[in-house]
Amino acid sequence: MALDLPTAPGALDHRARARQLAGLGDGRAVDLVVVGGGVTGAGVALDAATRGLRVVLLERRDLAWGTSRWSSKLVHGGLRYLASGAVDLALESARERHVLLTRTAPHLVRPLPYLIPLAHGVGRVEGAELRVGLGLGDALRAAARTPAAALPRARRVTPAEALHLAPGLADRELRGAILGWDGQLEDDARLVVAIARTAAAHGATILPGMEVRRAAPGDVEAVDCETGETLRLAPRAVINATGVWAGELDPGVRLQPSRGSHLVLDPSAFGGQLRAQVSVPVPGESGRFLLVIPRPDGTVILGLTDDPVHGPIPELPEPTEGDRRFLLQGASAAFRRPIGPEHVIGAYAGLRPLVAGDAGATADLSRRHVVHVASSGAVTITGGKLTTYRRMAQDALDRAVAEAGIEAPACRTTGVPLVGAAPRRTLSGLAAPRRLVERHGIEAPRIMALADRDPALARPVAPGSDVPLAELVWA
Repeated sequence: MALDLPTAPGALDHRARARQLAGLGDGRAVDLVVVGGGVTGAGVALDAATRGLRVVLLERRDLAWGTSRWSSKLVHGGLRYLASGAVDLALESARERHVLLTRTAPHLVRPLPYLIPLAHGVGRVEGAELRVGLGLGDALRAAARTPAAALPRARRVTPAEALHLAPGLADRELRGAILGWDGQLEDDARLVVAIARTAAAHGATILPGMEVRRAAPGDVEAVDCETGETLRLAPRAVINATGVWAGELDPGVRLQPSRGSHLVLDPSAFGGQLRAQVSVPVPGESGRFLLVIPRPDGTVILGLTDDPVHGPIPELPEPTEGDRRFLLQGASAAFRRPIGPEHVIGAYAGLRPLVAGDAGATADLSRRHVVHVASSGAVTITGGKLTTYRRMAQDALDRAVAEAGIEAPACRTTGVPLVGAAPRRTLSGLAAPRRLVERHGIEAPRIMALADRDPALARPVAPGSDVPLAELVWA
């Protein structure tokens, strides 16, 4: 089918890749090479491009290939970190959630209600502690200047209200629940693509399919995985944002990867439509919860584990049988009907690039990000989490330009909307299906226009699917 496709800002199709590769041979200087096309690497590329730097991002596989696509699809406000006294980390998370929710990606991030049932296993003392904790979460929200209209204040709800939001909850000894609010991502890989496209629209060169062999200021060598040709660059600065693979380029980085496993469940397991996330306390572990998360497509994600991974880093991590049993047994405690293997329709796992420390369990390792400078002068950014990718990128770039002596203006990405972003009032008025708006924002009508030009593209890709053929053509 031949279609004259409209030009999209920051398009990253095959033709754009070829043009960008050819452009690297024009003799112009490169200020920065970023290695890694996950959320942090894409964030660095956007930060650098909006500061006016000539930046090239090299990714071995594809955008969001690694950890960035295996998350819980949440944008956390950092409440958990208050329990360990990490107030600065909690506030950083709340501020970054505010940026995503209200400025840079309101089409991809939405408010999500969550329930903590007050039932068997949560005594009155624990319930009181939880209410205090959520009150502190409200204080974080206010400190981040997120209005209550965007994220309502936490409150206690009656058993009837709790059962309305989560019909399958075990009602034995149910005294009600605490209702709070956080952020939910439409899709984590979509976020990475939006960041990378925005970076490209500001002049960044984004090159997936490039395996980096060496990466140091003045000496970067990569092989094009499509053609086998070698690309050599002499950048003034290098940032290693390869996550759990960071040690391959910087042996001085000490990581303790942690596997976070998730199960994708049939919604029938929960006795009715979940209208809120259910947070189930893990027995014997203060401040840790299993998360039962309703997704826009009707499925439910159950997560997540926090287990150390030793030895070689797998390309595609998978949940273990132990992970599956732990998740199903833990979540079953909060619902009337046991949740069993027959309800599982999918599973996935991601590896957190945690900085190694003295903690006995990966759940106790800090989620702070760390910027490390190698003897070569290359900068590695690791640790952290998806929510704070923008701040991680800012800190890494600030350090890299300082080490290289590059003059660059201050970061401005808190005010740079991603491709597709618009105020919620604008998004709600678009003439396009809600699903397309929540994935593509203001570009959704352009996808529908393809179907107007060729009605065959309005059909779903498969019976029962809500994905139109036009969306694949746009991709």
